[in-house]
Amino acid sequence: MLIQMKITDFLEELGSNSPAPGGGSIAALAGSLGGALSAMVCRLTTGNSKYAEVQSEIEAMLDEADKLTSLLARCVDADTEAFNKVMAAYKLPKATDEEKAARSEAIQKAMQHAANLPLDVAECCLKVLAISGRVLIIGNANAASDAAVAGLMAHAGLHGALYNVKINLGSIKDEIFVTATQAKIKTIVEQDKELHEQLLATASRVIG
Repeated sequence: MLIQMKITDFLEELGSNSPAPGGGSIAALAGSLGGALSAMVCRLTTGNSKYAEVQSEIEAMLDEADKLTSLLARCVDADTEAFNKVMAAYKLPKATDEEKAARSEAIQKAMQHAANLPLDVAECCLKVLAISGRVLIIGNANAASDAAVAGLMAHAGLHGALYNVKINLGSIKDEIFVTATQAKIKTIVEQDKELHEQLLATASRVIG
């Protein structure tokens, strides 16, 4: 599994001429890093009497950050698996009309899965961004830069994931699926814009 590789080995595999792992896996990884970093800031805040008034909220965010980190980490491998399924579908036989129809159906099914997975990643990254922005405000001030970096990682992961959604949509023939997915993308982008701007404004005020 990619997520269990040493960082140096992962980077070597990433930089090879193999098309996977690629941008989708890296988007998920960026989101998971943002989640883990957010969790760290939460842990540096819990139990600190200086932040006694926000302990319950911090603990709730910590639980959510841990869950999102694990989910996004699993998506690092899942995205590569989704890509491999698309490639496998394209390699199916197409000598007869029946084979052509089965191959086309398999390709479309794999493409939709390959679009849905990074869409889920983007939605998770959006949640991480919200957590990091909030913990930047109410969390341990000594870890403010960590919270800001967490948010930037989530923001990058979100947009990286959406690029992977969009590129897959170009090969999907189901117009209802495409339209519905595009609407979801629009909503995610709008929410990300607001949260990202808030993060930057807070970081500028708190850190400089």
